[in-house]
Amino acid sequence: MNPVPEKLINFRVYQDGIDLLGVADVQLPSIEPLTDTVKGAGIAGEVDSPVLGHFGSMTLTLNWRTITRPLVGLAQQKAHSLDLRGAIQVYDAGSGEYITQPLKVVVKAVPKKTDLGKLDVGAGGDASNEFEVVYIKIKLNNEVLVEIDKYNYICSIKGFDYLAAVREALGLI
Repeated sequence: MNPVPEKLINFRVYQDGIDLLGVADVQLPSIEPLTDTVKGAGIAGEVDSPVLGHFGSMTLTLNWRTITRPLVGLAQQKAHSLDLRGAIQVYDAGSGEYITQPLKVVVKAVPKKTDLGKLDVGAGGDASNEFEVVYIKIKLNNEVLVEIDKYNYICSIKGFDYLAAVREALGLI
């Protein structure tokens, strides 16, 4: 098998297991570790050293064509559970066949900004919700690739939990 991931065929957004209605696209968050500069004797210069399992602000954005009920509902000042389910098209260069792999991104997110967009005759309104992500889990082809839970000290990437020893040192397990 020689898989070539090609594209996202389609996706749907769910809130608390209920399909959100409307036409939206999603900007997923960047995962950027917190860093601290290490310098001094024994180091030839400076190194931005990541803090294990700790990440900067992770922002997720839902872009809507116009004002919708989900847009307004997601402005409620509480954590929202969002489930993004997609189908990825993969070409198997060995067999010459297409394969569909499931993608699932689960987030717990708190609203940071609700942009009601613009009103323009005969055009989309460019409304959006912006969220601070406090939890994210990414599954591709039913394999958990990433799980970050900022409040519960979990940072698992490809099956290795970088904060397990930290939880133990803090007396959390």
